[in-house]
Amino acid sequence: MEWDIERMISEMTLEEKAQMCSGRDVWNTQNIDRLGIPSVMMSDGPNGLRKQLGKADNLGLNESIETVCYPTSSATASSFDTDLLTELGGILGDECKAEHIAMLLGPGINMKRSPLCGRNFEYFSEDPYLAGKLAAAYIRGLQGKGVAACVKHFAANDQETRRMSGSSEVEERTLNEIYLPAFEAAVKEGGVRSVMCAYNALNGTFCAENRELLTDILRKKWGFGGFVVTDWGASKDRPTGLKAGVDLEMPGSTEGKTESIINAVKEERLPENCVDDAVRHVLAFVKEALDHQQEEASFDRENARVKSGEFETRCAVLLKNNGILPLKKDKKIAVIGEFAENVRCQGAGSSHIHTRRPLSFMDCAEGLCTAYARGYDAHKEERDEKLENEAVITAASCDAAVIFAGIPESFEVEGCDREHMRMPENQNSLIRTVAKAQKNTIVVLHTGAPLELPWEKEVSAVLCMYLGGESVGKAEKELLFGEKNPSGKLAETWPLKLEDNSSFLNFPGENGKVKYKEGVFIGYRYYDKKKMEVRYPFGYGLSYTSFEYRLLKLSRNAVGDGDILKVTCKVLNTGKTEGEEIIQLYVGQKESPVMRPVRELKGFCKLRLAPGEEKEAEFILDSRSFSYYEERIHDWYANSGEYRIEIGASSRDIRLSAGIRYQADKELPVHFTKYSTIGELLQTEKGRAYMKVLKTRMGGDPAPAEGEIKEDEEESNGGEESTNALGEGADRADAAALGMPLYSFHTFGFMSEEEVEALVASLNEKNV
Repeated sequence: MEWDIERMISEMTLEEKAQMCSGRDVWNTQNIDRLGIPSVMMSDGPNGLRKQLGKADNLGLNESIETVCYPTSSATASSFDTDLLTELGGILGDECKAEHIAMLLGPGINMKRSPLCGRNFEYFSEDPYLAGKLAAAYIRGLQGKGVAACVKHFAANDQETRRMSGSSEVEERTLNEIYLPAFEAAVKEGGVRSVMCAYNALNGTFCAENRELLTDILRKKWGFGGFVVTDWGASKDRPTGLKAGVDLEMPGSTEGKTESIINAVKEERLPENCVDDAVRHVLAFVKEALDHQQEEASFDRENARVKSGEFETRCAVLLKNNGILPLKKDKKIAVIGEFAENVRCQGAGSSHIHTRRPLSFMDCAEGLCTAYARGYDAHKEERDEKLENEAVITAASCDAAVIFAGIPESFEVEGCDREHMRMPENQNSLIRTVAKAQKNTIVVLHTGAPLELPWEKEVSAVLCMYLGGESVGKAEKELLFGEKNPSGKLAETWPLKLEDNSSFLNFPGENGKVKYKEGVFIGYRYYDKKKMEVRYPFGYGLSYTSFEYRLLKLSRNAVGDGDILKVTCKVLNTGKTEGEEIIQLYVGQKESPVMRPVRELKGFCKLRLAPGEEKEAEFILDSRSFSYYEERIHDWYANSGEYRIEIGASSRDIRLSAGIRYQADKELPVHFTKYSTIGELLQTEKGRAYMKVLKTRMGGDPAPAEGEIKEDEEESNGGEESTNALGEGADRADAAALGMPLYSFHTFGFMSEEEVEALVASLNEKNV
């Protein structure tokens, strides 16, 4: 029959409409056979397909089909590689089509506010720009195969403690600068077809019933045209959710929820057109899924397993290397640690993929491993002296020792947050002890989030694999022995200790509320602002070769609202090995009237360079690149002033920089009172004009605006005389004057009180 959504809605009963607003069961949409509407299936992701055929659940407790496990988002984000994410999305799309899956749940793009979030392995970054670009690339790859992506969890779902009932208390600027931009990019750049609302409340209103979030921002402001689905079990009040903008409740609703919709419509508490809109959005999803169905679609899982390993070689981050890496294959290598045999390659929870036994390093190291010692029990934290002593003896008898370490799966689990950043003590002890016996000790880390590394200075090299998917062992062999050159860089800062993190005093909150008191200062925005020492900075990663940055060029000397700025620089491989370098562009304002980070990532690219080869990196910046979110206008705004364009190998390794002037077309609205300051007056064109009129009356020029130089300063002898009269503090007199209230014009006899009030009224008059 012809698929006519409007006709179908018109022919549905109210009960059928209500049923369409929730799933048939855990993973399928509702079917209405009499109208020819079938159900379609969704499945968990995002680093693999978790399709359940038997008893279904949404927590990952029951078995799913055996498929391919790819590197988790914590790993793929370290690639800074949009092409990789698009390719990964495309492969997952092919697999979904072969398994008749209409939508894959992911990617997860919540911010890494704290290293302790239990699902950080599922999320990309602490930086919203990076998370948004990677998410959009993944979405384009997946949806390019006709499979819908479902970006999650909208919004501010950045911890697992009380994730289903707690409230994230976030100020407007912080929400819009940090916690919403990645979702905005998923909508505007990725064209995502579904958004999953989070369990938690946002500023006291549950996300599944939050109209401001789901309608005002998502649909009206960003132009989202897809459908909104709840996180599984997130719905609290179904009629309120429908009015807010939630289209589909998952899993399948109880009879009571359906009845609540019917009753709300009959009692005129819920307009029926709200139900129609939800049904319309769900049917559009079902129709698109049917349009892309291929009954005979197949999938090459063996090839996908190879690709998983290839991806991981581009994601791993070399954190330290004193020259011991890459290892030479003719040397005697001791392999130590249970993770070398029983590798940890993914996190626990709803994203856990049922895969065949993952490839460990030992599976791939035939002829390369001289001796192996278990070293520790991965299921315990206490030292085992026998295992440790065996490892020391093994390490001492070889030319180098490679310790495969990290945190066990039980430390990183959906539903609960980590308690600390430490590795199990048996592993820390093992590393220290082996390093004393073998100067060439290399540590390979398996983790979904940053760790404290108390032994870092005692070892020769550290290679972080994050959680690298089922072929991680093959990637480890290729990287350690130089068959591949590590090129990943950290998508999150690794602090020296947990207490250094900006959210430390406000995570996970209390009494069901978590206050985001650090504001926009999360991750490197905080550490760089405080000039705080960190273990490894954002954007950091080493290579087996070296790169030189030069010839930074800007396409124009000044920019304004609506302008586009092209930035280029040259990057040269100065080493003897082919490698990839991630070039990062940061923007910062030199002197801002509002508190802003020192620098913010606004561009990145990854270049592959042969020895001696040079290529050009190109970046495009627009007004948004210079802007912060201004609460007075509820929108983005860039102040006029001087900005820095910085090109770096990390947020702490800035190689090139240049200044540029930004000139805003519009001024921010200001409401003056008699207690407004002279400095505030001088920030507006009308105020500056008025101050010129007061020059004679005040016996001289008013205090200059910050950065302003008086035209007659060099001709006047008054400056030197004033300095002598006022002492060495005279240089700060201008700053003091800027802080004086307008009422001081009356206090010091320049104006009557009535004249001050008239001045304030004139300043507040709107120009016609």
